[in-house]
Amino acid sequence: MTIAELLSHDLPLFDGLTPEDFNGIEVPVTERLFAPWSILFNQEDKTRDVHFLLSGTLMALYWTAEGREVIFTRFVTGAYFGELAALDGGERSLAVVARSEVSVLTISGATFRALFDQVPTLRWRITRDLVSRIRTLTAKNLELTTYSVEQRVASFLVGLAVERGQLCSGGRIEDAPTHAEIAASIGSNREMVSRVMSGLSRKGAIKSSRQLIELLDPRALTAEF
Repeated sequence: MTIAELLSHDLPLFDGLTPEDFNGIEVPVTERLFAPWSILFNQEDKTRDVHFLLSGTLMALYWTAEGREVIFTRFVTGAYFGELAALDGGERSLAVVARSEVSVLTISGATFRALFDQVPTLRWRITRDLVSRIRTLTAKNLELTTYSVEQRVASFLVGLAVERGQLCSGGRIEDAPTHAEIAASIGSNREMVSRVMSGLSRKGAIKSSRQLIELLDPRALTAEF
């Protein structure tokens, strides 16, 4: 795959760049398909590749020694991941699992580091994204230590709606996470999340069905926290 072909995928990291910006850097790219529930890489894996999500749904998660699943994030189309191990040479801190059939582009860690070193625009964007992740993790830690389960569920739904541009009356969160996935994302359990979701439905804040959550009254939802 040439640089021009890579740029044709309209990945946010490369937005606005042209082949000339890469100054002759070789960027070997592989396109790969994964079946639902495939593991792209596991925690403590020693691989260094960086991936870009073209289609489908991926989750980054951690399995505790007791077998509990903690979900850190669901990647949006165009997102890149795996860059931490590429940058510092350490082990993977999380596993990445396909929730549906997915298509990704893959570059080596060495190629990613060369882009970071030699393309200033990419270096700035990657650094900005890392700072944004730190802010997100800080906010999540505060929620886990100060919010009730009801507040955490409401905050999670609002964040998901904002991410998808659906924070409005009638907004639709399609391919919505299951109650178990929400619980694994907010440090709770499925039963408690199900009770909270039922309560939000009774209040007229949301309407939920299989893989779909509709926002009926976002103000009622945000009033929870």
